Amino acid sequence: MAAPGSRGRSLSGLLPAQTSLEYALLDAVTQQEKDSLVYQYLQKVDGWEQDLSVPEFPEDGLLIIGVHSAKFPNEKVLDNIKSAVLRYNITHPVVNDADASLWQELEVSCWPTLVILGPRGNMLFSLIGEGHKDKLFLYTSIALKYYKDRGQIRDDKIGIKLYKDSLPPSPLLFPGKVTVDQVTNRLVIADTGHHRILVVWKNGQIQYSIGGPNPGRKDGIFSESTFNSPQGVAIMNNIIYVADTENHLIRKIDLEAERVSTVAGIGIQGTDKEGGAKGEQQPISSPWDVVFGTSGSEVQRGDILWIAMAGTHQIWALLLDSGKLPKKNELTKGTCLRFAGSGNEENRNNAYPHKAGFAQPSGLSLASEDPWSCLFVADSESSTVRTVSLKDGAVKHLVGGERDPMNLFAFGDVDGVGINAKLQHPLGVTWDKKRNLLYVADSYNHKIKVVDPKTKNCTTLAGTGDTNNVTSSSFTESTFNEPGGLCIGENGQLLYVADTNNHQIKIMDLETKMVSVLPIFRSENAVVDGPFLVEKQKTLPKLPKSAPSIRLSPVAVCAGQTLQFQLRLDLPSGSKLTEGVPSCWFLRAEGNEWLLQGQMPSGDIENISSQPTISLQIPDDCLSLEAIVSVSVFLYYCSADSSACMMKAILFSQPLQITDTQQGCIAPVELRYVF
Repeated sequence: MAAPGSRGRSLSGLLPAQTSLEYALLDAVTQQEKDSLVYQYLQKVDGWEQDLSVPEFPEDGLLIIGVHSAKFPNEKVLDNIKSAVLRYNITHPVVNDADASLWQELEVSCWPTLVILGPRGNMLFSLIGEGHKDKLFLYTSIALKYYKDRGQIRDDKIGIKLYKDSLPPSPLLFPGKVTVDQVTNRLVIADTGHHRILVVWKNGQIQYSIGGPNPGRKDGIFSESTFNSPQGVAIMNNIIYVADTENHLIRKIDLEAERVSTVAGIGIQGTDKEGGAKGEQQPISSPWDVVFGTSGSEVQRGDILWIAMAGTHQIWALLLDSGKLPKKNELTKGTCLRFAGSGNEENRNNAYPHKAGFAQPSGLSLASEDPWSCLFVADSESSTVRTVSLKDGAVKHLVGGERDPMNLFAFGDVDGVGINAKLQHPLGVTWDKKRNLLYVADSYNHKIKVVDPKTKNCTTLAGTGDTNNVTSSSFTESTFNEPGGLCIGENGQLLYVADTNNHQIKIMDLETKMVSVLPIFRSENAVVDGPFLVEKQKTLPKLPKSAPSIRLSPVAVCAGQTLQFQLRLDLPSGSKLTEGVPSCWFLRAEGNEWLLQGQMPSGDIENISSQPTISLQIPDDCLSLEAIVSVSVFLYYCSADSSACMMKAILFSQPLQITDTQQGCIAPVELRYVF
């Protein structure tokens, strides 16, 4: 029997036969009937003279392969795909189809599309879009049975080495969002990849670590509570609200009671686009950010939690107390409902909030004061920033995108005004009340941009667009890697950035125009219930690319002698080492590790005014007459007023010439540098 039609490789060739199967399945009553129908379908498709084949796809037992066909240019870059694989804990192989060649050859039309192949690479089924779990399990299980009955499937294991297993431990893993407690200047960080929430002091010292390292959805005391890829965080009066994204929940952290509870969502992704039930009974879908607001009564502050509901492409509200939303009747405490967005994935602006359309809104910031009185929305898939009026709910365009509401491909990296400005998948926004400016995490362009909402002018503030991790630099030389969130602190002086794919919180000083890294560290009295994912033994941190590298003049030594290195490093005037953070040094001899056997390879630097001397005794039995010893130094320090803390690093390389001739006393080598 020949395969229908002439399209030997496109998915449309499956359509007539699979459509007949799916109609028959609707009439089937028992599971046995369904299994039998699928088995008969496979007999038919497997018997076609010409396979609908996908070339060069090995299959042995059940093998899952992800084929990544990017929408955004940034998603075609291999390093960014690796980061996404890590972020979403993907454990199957992923092919980077950067030119969308397989997409076009198979005439795929929708993300996601699933194709089930037989042992010959012959196409058996295709499933387009989401929500096909039952069909996927049915088709796969019967296909496995069908081909095992014919001896064409083996149960061999295919060895896979996961990329994540090769990475060093890190205090943060893909931090998605960050916010500031304006009363205490503490930071709240969504440590998304570690599935936990961190509360840290402004010097980076952890006060609380809640959840992690594994995903879960448990309420209770801090030591029992778990999250699943949390994103947005908002803090007020020792209460933190969390967009617990992959759990499809809004969680509440009470820092005084040290308890976590659920205030919205049922733990399963919802499809409801209206809402209106009490929070704990209301299904929600992939909440990505949260921000406090005020109801129309103007009596209370912070009695509304606005939610960027990325999964249904809407803006929702959770009533933290009884109150009113714009143009709505009185609502009771705990009500969770849609405020703006039809639920269609669009870039549609409209005076009527329910007729407007968003496309995966992922960041929120509030400007409650006149004349703004609006929510700013980072609408990621339309590559725009939009506003939602707090007076009547009208949704308006601010920057990015284009006028056609159905075109979600109007992205780029262009400074300009309004629609002439172009962004690429922005994930975060924060309002600077002091300057009347909006800062945007232009995530896929790896930049921080600034928008004047009065003129709609959008310009690059920081980031070269390069993803290399420059840890300390001016705004113009700084780099980011898919920054996901940002917030204003220190009365408008500092901008904190969740530099997601660099696994860091960066500090942008808006007055000095300098960027530094916030060191994250724990103290002995921190409430840390999720493990702090750094090895106890000292491991050499990755040296930042911006770190100076100094090659010293060669030194002649002989076996048995001791060579001393004296650290002589100067910090900016008034700076002091950060308390509790292990500023440290490391001694390495790459390729000549025998030089360091039995010696102290690392140590702490506790006082900048009394820096340690590092000793290296040359072994009696030398395996080489030439070697290079390197000394890496990492200094964590704060400015004189403690308004900003940062890390500096430096590498000294010391060539050694090892001789048989007995040398006299060797003068200590001074390692000098002024930061």
